[in-house]
Amino acid sequence: MHNSEAMALSAALLAVAGELTQRINEGVVARGFEGMRPAHGFAFTRLAPDGATVTELAAHLGVTKQAASQLVDEVVRKGYAERRPHPVDARARLVVLTERGWACTRAAEAAAAEVVREWADVLGEGEVRALREQLGRIAPYGPIRPAW
Repeated sequence: MHNSEAMALSAALLAVAGELTQRINEGVVARGFEGMRPAHGFAFTRLAPDGATVTELAAHLGVTKQAASQLVDEVVRKGYAERRPHPVDARARLVVLTERGWACTRAAEAAAAEVVREWADVLGEGEVRALREQLGRIAPYGPIRPAW
């Protein structure tokens, strides 16, 4: 693959990721979860299903512990998460989603499904499945980080 082709592919993937992030966030807000930002959603992907410490969340988001702590303060204040004693480490606090946080997560899933259905209308369901599998082979693990 030539450099220009690699750049075109990179630009297309970044554009799709940016639009997907924006559309999911718009869908979440449209479903009644006002004041949410994409950064909240990226944090929720780490908090689900079993919670995380602020340190774990910071590593997931690629930010400082102080920035992660501020984000946690915000989602706790808005009722999307709560701090609980850590089941193993008495020095740590576990941040877990509340029912409101889970409802917001389900709204994000519904918004994502709408976007992917649009992709299937253009590409076909088989192509979208193949795309998911191919992208999964390239980036099977790892945190989902926002582009700050």
